[in-house]
Amino acid sequence: MEEKIITRRDFLRVTAGTAVAATLGSGIILGEARTEPTAKVVLIRNAEVLGRQDKVQEEILQSMLDEAVKSLLGTNKPLEAWQKLFKSSDVVGIKSNVWNKLPTPKELEAAIKRRLLDVGVAEKNIGIDDREVLNNPVFLNATALVNVRPLRTHHWSGVGTCLKNYIQFVPDPSSYHDEGCSPLGKIWTYPIVKGKTRLNILSALTPQFYGRGANFFDKRYVWPYKGLIVGADPVAVDAVGAHLIQVKRIGFFGEDRALDVPPIHIMVADKKYHLGVSDLSRIQLIKIGWMEEALI
Repeated sequence: MEEKIITRRDFLRVTAGTAVAATLGSGIILGEARTEPTAKVVLIRNAEVLGRQDKVQEEILQSMLDEAVKSLLGTNKPLEAWQKLFKSSDVVGIKSNVWNKLPTPKELEAAIKRRLLDVGVAEKNIGIDDREVLNNPVFLNATALVNVRPLRTHHWSGVGTCLKNYIQFVPDPSSYHDEGCSPLGKIWTYPIVKGKTRLNILSALTPQFYGRGANFFDKRYVWPYKGLIVGADPVAVDAVGAHLIQVKRIGFFGEDRALDVPPIHIMVADKKYHLGVSDLSRIQLIKIGWMEEALI
């Protein structure tokens, strides 16, 4: 049977309320699913990770990250898992996100750095940055990257997730905003990042599930989900994250209230740039810990 791939026109023909799950899921590919590659994504949650005023409990967050990486790599000890990902000789850039309304938690950055130091990576060879990565010697010389950012909606790409987080690796980010940021996957083919990303982490501690307009932020649309979404495949991690915020919108509004644009870039990263798996039916989601109102 000839494989059929949904085009951007097909995608945008769908009404604004159509579920992202359907678009990113079984509707993308027609054919023998068993012949397609699969991906593993870990969702871990802990009811105690946020204290009063949503203060991150650092020890609990460290434990969550360790458990997620252990499950992803199939090991019994955290250090063993991290040693499968990084060598002591690596130069590692931790690509964070500094958007002031919902930044990557400092506690999560610290948890990642702590394990890199435990592996034996020299502190001088570890960098944490966002908007200055093109001027940061660690990132310019990096042999490995960790991609970590909060899960939220986004004016240009529909959702702000791992694929979007690398837009600072190009000198002209605005040129990647066309057609719902569908060219984002191309950034991942450039030498500065190609093949270097060992781990993708979406902070779903307090995701933003709805927004309209550039720099939109409203606490009504942020909720204490208290989770992390972790994987080696950025497309699969993003597909799971997009599905989560879509399900939350349906629960909150009673419908899948439209975002500024559908997150077409996730599908394009899979089908055009071959960066990973966007079809939810081919993603093995491993759930660990507290799962009350997990939604997915």
